[in-house]
Amino acid sequence: MGRLHGKNCLITGASSGIGQAIAIRFAREGANVAINYRGGAEQAEVTRQQARAARNGGGGKELVVQADVSNEDHVKRMFKETLDAFGSLDVLVNNAGIQKPCPSHELELPDFDRVLSVNVRGPFLCAREAIRHFLSRGGGGVILNNSSVHEKIPKPKYLSYSISKGGMENLTKSLALEYAGQGIRVNAVGPGAVVTPINRAWIDNPKARAEVESHIPMNRAAEADEIAAVFAFLASDEASYITGQTLFACGGLTLYPEFRVAWSSGE
Repeated sequence: MGRLHGKNCLITGASSGIGQAIAIRFAREGANVAINYRGGAEQAEVTRQQARAARNGGGGKELVVQADVSNEDHVKRMFKETLDAFGSLDVLVNNAGIQKPCPSHELELPDFDRVLSVNVRGPFLCAREAIRHFLSRGGGGVILNNSSVHEKIPKPKYLSYSISKGGMENLTKSLALEYAGQGIRVNAVGPGAVVTPINRAWIDNPKARAEVESHIPMNRAAEADEIAAVFAFLASDEASYITGQTLFACGGLTLYPEFRVAWSSGE
């Protein structure tokens, strides 16, 4: 029996990348999974089929639900559809996120606002709805946020993205502190470089990939499945005494990797 057997879970942005891997891993662990997507119903259906296959004949349900997480009406509808299908919710994964590279002095306000809307307002709206549900039924619940090493590490030319992940860190900690007494755990995962479609520009370029991986102490990018495994742990009862934390799954990127050589000490 999987660690999430019988748990009802909603994963936003689950049609590809890390979100897709989380949905598949949660299904393998026995959870009922609601697979949110904004656009691309066909890809969301692929995720549903892969989640079903991951059960290896075990029981469970998969639901595909469309919503733009930055839109309050969409979020409320998504939660209603999920609760109608599952009856209750145990775990919310705020995974949906976008980024838009641009020199900061050229960044247009609509692009800035869009990133913040998806990456900060979206997780707030979803967390608010989840907490309302958790409080109404009692018994607590789990909220997991997909953050980034860039909640700590500045990322030039990705200003709005970096700001959004800094905000996600405080969202995680603030909600965790506010609702710990009600049995609601709130944590985040901070991936580093991951092989996902959002990083296709360097993944498919051997020279660019080598440059990226040269800065990672473990000398390789992560697979999405490796990040999903961290989410599965934090969603499970094995993490029952963990709240308000960001668990960095980054191959050592947050360890100031340029200090692998003691150049600052003249050695």
